[in-house]
Amino acid sequence: MATVYIETTIPSYYAARPSDSITELNRQQKTREWWDHGHSGLDPVSSLETVLEASDGDPVAAAKRLEFMASIPLLTIADPVIALASSLVSSGIVPQKAASDAIHIAVCAFHGVDYLVTWNFKHIANPFLSDRIRRRITEAGFKMPIMTNPEELLQNDEDR
Repeated sequence: MATVYIETTIPSYYAARPSDSITELNRQQKTREWWDHGHSGLDPVSSLETVLEASDGDPVAAAKRLEFMASIPLLTIADPVIALASSLVSSGIVPQKAASDAIHIAVCAFHGVDYLVTWNFKHIANPFLSDRIRRRITEAGFKMPIMTNPEELLQNDEDR
């Protein structure tokens, strides 16, 4: 079965109080719908990086995010992951302040994850960066995951 990497925005949107912003509320609803209806038949995986990010902030909200993450298998952050993430940052593709985003991408590439699901369009699912990210990953000998969001993955569910 295909795998899907759960990046930090997914438990964040899933566990958040309903937002006043229509965009944020839509993302929360699409995240819950995608997750609660079987996450498009994909096997979820994540990493310690997601767990660490999910544990930050308000303790009550963090507890909800960590509860969401509790049953998701965690992939290792091996030395090649760190090297690839560092390469994404040192090349300027991902800024230093978003180094954790480079780790998410590198974990997926190293472990051969099929999809990386996120609402982060700035440094991860950014169509203006995808070719540069893909080149860097390919040069390192890995395959880039499909970087998408829950709403796009729900489209597959509607076709069934």
